[in-house]
Amino acid sequence: MGRATAAQKAERLNHARQVLSRLEDLPDAVERMVQDCDLSPRQAYRYLRHARRLKAPVAVTEAKVAFTVKLSRTLVHRLRTYAASSGLTLSEIVSRAVETLVNRGRGRA
Repeated sequence: MGRATAAQKAERLNHARQVLSRLEDLPDAVERMVQDCDLSPRQAYRYLRHARRLKAPVAVTEAKVAFTVKLSRTLVHRLRTYAASSGLTLSEIVSRAVETLVNRGRGRA
């Protein structure tokens, strides 16, 4: 079995928070996570330990796919510079820009 996706991790962490709110005994919580999520006890314990530190549920994001585009060298350089200064990934910057552009087109006939 491969690694969990970001969405699966978020769902499991949210489930672990719910389990912890119902079960105080850690071994019982581990057993519930093992049964509910088909995890090893070690994995279940890690999710529960992480979930204890959460102040709120984790947002479950849609899975991402690779999408190749060609951009000018100048634009790529500007994107990388912006990413370095903003702390955002290239993917996040491009996603936000495309989302904004696509949303502007809605409602037009």
